[in-house]
Amino acid sequence: MASDELAVVNEMLDAIDLQAGTLEERRATMDSFGNQVGDRAVVTPVDAGGVPGEWVVAPAADDDRVILYLHGGGYCMGSPSSHRRLVAELSKQAKARVLSLDYRLAPEHPYPAAVEDAVAAYRWLLAQGVPPARLAISGDSAGGGLTLATLLALRDAGEPLPAAGVPLSAWTDMEGTGETMKTKASVDRMIQPDRLKETADWYANGADMQQPHMSPVHGDYAGLPPLLMQVGGAEVLLDDSARVAERARAAGVEVTLEVWDDMPHVFQAFTGVLPESDQAIAVIGEFVRKQIP
Repeated sequence: MASDELAVVNEMLDAIDLQAGTLEERRATMDSFGNQVGDRAVVTPVDAGGVPGEWVVAPAADDDRVILYLHGGGYCMGSPSSHRRLVAELSKQAKARVLSLDYRLAPEHPYPAAVEDAVAAYRWLLAQGVPPARLAISGDSAGGGLTLATLLALRDAGEPLPAAGVPLSAWTDMEGTGETMKTKASVDRMIQPDRLKETADWYANGADMQQPHMSPVHGDYAGLPPLLMQVGGAEVLLDDSARVAERARAAGVEVTLEVWDDMPHVFQAFTGVLPESDQAIAVIGEFVRKQIP
């Protein structure tokens, strides 16, 4: 039986339509969703190697523990503003400084712009003197897929890899072939599979959707750092995480896959409203602190 808090969140999601209006109107709606941090963290704009972003630093954060965060939004919406509340809580629980990246968006900037920006920001962090062993990469939805794509791109480029990756509700398959795209469609309040195709087409811009740096479900995960993957039990992208976890484990990667029953897409965004959100971010914080002691 759903909790009262989950019922409130589900009602909220039912009232939000991120497909209504022009793309600019949808972007504005999403940006207003989670942009308040109160006294949770200090937010400072930054130029991360030519890519805009912001440092989000909770009072208890350690200067030498860093997370590169890649926001969701289907590669066409979202920004550090839309995810500020989630990122502030992540900084608090992980006791880490978080670089929240404002990577370029489709359709104006299709693949591989987002991957290029994430890799550039990671290299900038290294140039600033942050050791890879003190770094983690995380992100949600499209940003969760981008987290995995960035790890693969860094590995393929011969770059030193971070200590960990934390993809949340990751979108890893541009073609939408996961079984839960059908079996969870009736309970997913945030993603409609037919509308997801539009944003996939914008991002791919005619390129091969099976490229691992675009659809990490097709990736070879050999040599990647430990992964913590969280996904809701009530979302169409459940199989996008499950299939990546299976491939990564087969390649010898240490993977923890957590499926949170009845939870919606990127439920971690409802920190302060949904108890499971706070619990999940606390788990992430513990994982990051274990990998970056």
